[in-house]
Amino acid sequence: MKARATTSRLEPLSAARLERVRTVFTDVDGTLTSGGRLLATTLRAMEWLNAHGVEVVLVSGRPAGWGEAWARQWPVAGVIVENGGLYFARRGERLHKVYAQPQRVRLKNRAALTAHVQAALKAVPGARLSADSAYTEVDLAIDYAEDAQLGPGAADRLERFLRARGVAAVRSSVHVNCWLGRFDKRTAVASFLRRERGTTLAKDDRRFVYVGDSFNDQPLFRAFPLSVGVANVLDVLDQLDEPPAFVTRSREGKGFGEVADAIVRARRRR
Repeated sequence: MKARATTSRLEPLSAARLERVRTVFTDVDGTLTSGGRLLATTLRAMEWLNAHGVEVVLVSGRPAGWGEAWARQWPVAGVIVENGGLYFARRGERLHKVYAQPQRVRLKNRAALTAHVQAALKAVPGARLSADSAYTEVDLAIDYAEDAQLGPGAADRLERFLRARGVAAVRSSVHVNCWLGRFDKRTAVASFLRRERGTTLAKDDRRFVYVGDSFNDQPLFRAFPLSVGVANVLDVLDQLDEPPAFVTRSREGKGFGEVADAIVRARRRR
């Protein structure tokens, strides 16, 4: 078993070498949002990065319906949603939608996943689908800390129940996301880089940053040399097997703002 993360293992953001960064991949809930809302200051931070030649790509467990709206309306170059089940990317003036699985597999898995999740809802009292699961195409989400207040113990039980049935299940800061298939946030980022940018993430790559705060960010905390946790990641740090390399001083959207400012300052010093 891997040793759990400790605060002493995280470097402050000021120690990160950010002068070569050209893309920021970022989680949304608890990373861009503050108290569940996107603040104007965080939106300006994304625009600030764009103005200095740094693109932003969202990586979220939220539904495809949300992802398309974000891709069309926010200052982002792409949106990965449903924990890697699909992504949206701008190619010139057009928005393209790319799935991790072919349609026949998605249809088969959707029916099986629905049955597994319904069984989980019966097994854990008070559990219910998230309000936004109606807008998903690939995964489903069980609410434990958004409209519901079940607590981390119930989230643990849901994860164990679903994993025992062969379902991928992992927590965000608000939901337990569930899917069938061998994809996650890391595989989706790799696909996005390969198909949309013609590149890959190297072992000591300084071109890309990942910013996150929770359990389902661990595949990208592990993959990115420049992985950053906003300060609220410290709330769950002792439960993470794969912590980020760096941590901000501020929580949630203000922490993302720190990352944006640090990148712009570093690029100006080149």
